[in-house]
Amino acid sequence: MKLFRLFGLGLLCLGVVSAGCKQEADNVLTIAYAPNESTEQSVDARNGMAAALGKALGIPVREVHTSDYTAIIEALRTGQADMAYIGSLAVGMAMKRAKATPIVMKAPGGDKAKAIYQSVIVARADNDAIRSLRDLKGRTMTFVDPDSTSGNLIPTADIIKAFPELKLNSDLLHANGRFFEAVSYSGKHQAGLQAVLKGDIDAAPCSDNILAFEIARGAVPQGALKVIHTSAPIPAEAFVVGRSVPPETREKIRAFLTAYDDEAYFAQLLKVPGARFVPCSEADYRPILDLYLALNGE
Repeated sequence: MKLFRLFGLGLLCLGVVSAGCKQEADNVLTIAYAPNESTEQSVDARNGMAAALGKALGIPVREVHTSDYTAIIEALRTGQADMAYIGSLAVGMAMKRAKATPIVMKAPGGDKAKAIYQSVIVARADNDAIRSLRDLKGRTMTFVDPDSTSGNLIPTADIIKAFPELKLNSDLLHANGRFFEAVSYSGKHQAGLQAVLKGDIDAAPCSDNILAFEIARGAVPQGALKVIHTSAPIPAEAFVVGRSVPPETREKIRAFLTAYDDEAYFAQLLKVPGARFVPCSEADYRPILDLYLALNGE
């Protein structure tokens, strides 16, 4: 298990070890988290979980905040990260590219039947020209990240399905001037929401959990945005462990996480109050990976 440092603007150090990115001792477990809007409370919650896990394992645990999902998957593949908390598509891609194993998923109330969330597409509430998916053609759109489930994969599939006569594919949908007037990636769910709020972008997809959290904390004024589309249920985010983690350590981590009940962690960091971790497996994420492969012709 490897620990790697962060430098610059909190980006993940990858690749060749150098003076600026020195690989550390093997007796440290490194957890990578995907991009989000960190607050003092969420950082405290994240650090608290790491400290408790380290105590349970008897080794130090460090957390890093990566630039994007691709960086996480590459870190898992190369052994520079041992463990990561990522969305459904990234779980599937980590299974495919890094041979990582999903071990637990987030579930409201610890009920696996509720271990789902949905992708929503939002527009400004005062934008009367956009009411449904069929109104998105010719508009401006910002997806979240190429490897985001609710922020890219699912809305892409749903938009393609809504326009069978256009014979769209993922490449056409993400090219300026083909379906959308302009299309981009925001990097974060929250950034997409703010772009729509400011009128810079007509529409953006987002996790329904993050939308609810942003409204609750006042970052998105109540009633300022409207949901024009809601997807079918998606498997919840999961913790995955890489090949660098021995099987016995993996099981210790799973046991720790399924018993973990610090409410601040779930409410502040994972943005679902009352959630807990439940065991999961590759089978839970195979349909998402298969959808990605079908859309991208792999």
